[in-house]
Amino acid sequence: MKPVKIGLLGLGTVGCGTVMVLGRNGDEIARRAGRGIVVVAAAVRDLDRERDCALNGVRLTDEPDSVVDDPEVEVVVELMGGAEPARTLVLRAIAAGKHVVTANKALIALHGNEIFARAHERGVMVAFEAAVAGGIPIIKALREGLAGNRIDWVAGIINGTGNFILTEMRDHGRDFGDVLAEAQRLGYAEADPTFDVEGIDAAHKLCILAAIAFGIPLQFERIHTEGITGITREDVTYAAELGYSIKHLGIARRAAGGFELRVHPTLIPERRLIANVNGVMNAVLVQADAVGPTLYYGAGAGAEATASAVVADLVDVVRVLTADPENRVPHLAFQPGALSDLPVLPMAEVRTSFYLRLRARDRPGVLADITRVLGAHCISIEAILQREPDPDRGEATIIILTHQVREGDVDEAISELGGLPHLTSPVTRIRMEPLSR
Repeated sequence: MKPVKIGLLGLGTVGCGTVMVLGRNGDEIARRAGRGIVVVAAAVRDLDRERDCALNGVRLTDEPDSVVDDPEVEVVVELMGGAEPARTLVLRAIAAGKHVVTANKALIALHGNEIFARAHERGVMVAFEAAVAGGIPIIKALREGLAGNRIDWVAGIINGTGNFILTEMRDHGRDFGDVLAEAQRLGYAEADPTFDVEGIDAAHKLCILAAIAFGIPLQFERIHTEGITGITREDVTYAAELGYSIKHLGIARRAAGGFELRVHPTLIPERRLIANVNGVMNAVLVQADAVGPTLYYGAGAGAEATASAVVADLVDVVRVLTADPENRVPHLAFQPGALSDLPVLPMAEVRTSFYLRLRARDRPGVLADITRVLGAHCISIEAILQREPDPDRGEATIIILTHQVREGDVDEAISELGGLPHLTSPVTRIRMEPLSR
């Protein structure tokens, strides 16, 4: 059979990686797909820029529309990033009856509901494995491998930049700002690192994971998102002394009356495998009723790691080019008419444990005042660690670990603690997750 011809929108790191993987493993890919896959056109910003991959006759253009409209192109691979013009181009491809593969998590998180509805109407596929966790096949695992399970929760380290920063802070006692600067020098973080360190990138990915795990619409705007800029070397050290690692997690959990969707720094017991995922690596832990816990680990970014997922999607598309559109795997795992309408719960209703760090004057009765406030808000203490007072400032650091509690009660307690006369700084709060069941 004739090879399937594809067009790339974007020929940066992932685009070149895709070209290289298709070129190097072309015969093996054709054996898996049943047909060859060749790149015939690519849209780029700068036609004169040197590329890191051999193009071998690929037509380059600075007009993305011409790739989408090219009658030779059967599958459009969108690797531009960002919401626009990616959304417009993808919808244009779908309207033309072309299948789409994308690595764009922001596009899917923000506009996936619209894109999938249009694709369903037109009878084409939109594949997006590379949008979450790079080369880790977590979308396929949730959508197909775990299709016989009821997913209870998903917790993931799904941003390599943040994980690199927290790993360096823990292993080498470094400050956040110093490690961020190194991450930028190494190319792990952008010049503007906001999406990575403030959790926005992870929230895009969590939005997709939650939709597939629970069969709910994509709801990026409902995700509670916190970054790691407030994590100090002090917190990382205290967590380690108590047997915990701090990780920047995306958590999606099934709860009574709805779902929790949240991204934030989290204390995890050091004995958990996911607590030992270091550097720029990603990992996703899934708790399901039949199989129990399963862990998916690997490179969350990089040219060929992400290209691995792009090419896997291309193989899937080629396999079903002649299949009945009504009998394909649904985009979000569940049939479009069977998505759940249970709500995403507000953070005040989420129940979890907490790490609290307080600084207070070294005076009699201070600790009693603190525990009185916590008790009044039904917050039970699991452990207390008090550091030796600073003789020059007359202050002590107090670390408190709580049992599981409603977040709204913790909010009220922290507000009341802020009014105590002997506390010398705001209370630091980090959520804790055992990730056991």
